[in-house]
Amino acid sequence: MSEVKISAEPRTEFGKGGARRTRRAGKVPAVLYGHGEKPKHIALPSREFAAAIRKGGANQLFAIDITDGTQVLALPKAIQRDPIRDTFEHVDLLLVRRGEKVTVEVPVQLTGEAARDTLIVHDHDTLSVTADATKVPDHLEASIEGLEAGSQVTAGDVDLPSGVELAADAELTVASVTAAPTAEQLEATLPEVETATEEAEAEAGETTEGSEGADAPEGEETTEARAEA
Repeated sequence: MSEVKISAEPRTEFGKGGARRTRRAGKVPAVLYGHGEKPKHIALPSREFAAAIRKGGANQLFAIDITDGTQVLALPKAIQRDPIRDTFEHVDLLLVRRGEKVTVEVPVQLTGEAARDTLIVHDHDTLSVTADATKVPDHLEASIEGLEAGSQVTAGDVDLPSGVELAADAELTVASVTAAPTAEQLEATLPEVETATEEAEAEAGETTEGSEGADAPEGEETTEARAEA
């Protein structure tokens, strides 16, 4: 994976208020740490950082040029996102050196098609591997081509690029192949689902009826009364 050059500036405001102001300014609050050095608080440009992560993934290598004259290489160690706005809230960056070995989690993509009438369960979508900090793969591949029901793909079956070593247990299950349910099996489950739904609706109705006209306990205010107070 090629490195992405990105500018940054030292951050002097900390805490939630400082982080919010940093984000409002179009930047991502971040912390640089590692190699026994004191953590350094910086702010990264949001657009450039987001574009790099979208293209290179969570293990994108950054060449960071800080306005105080510092130049470093770093890998994202932890990324916090806002799930609603899909923005980056905070980033922990691990300082690395060229030629240094790092252990990271890399996404696993399944390739090929299993046998007919089967279902695939992706048990683990990332694997822990050790690689040169400047040569971390953006993804790994595991083939499920032609696999029959009952088959499994383990970490040891995953293709690893040259120079990348498996750090996870080789017997860790990455994907499982199971038999797809037949039409008869699906039909047999429908009555059970309908019965469970009817029972849930009946219980909900009883709860609603029982709560109508119920008085609030003595000495306790209702939500409505508190709102009016």
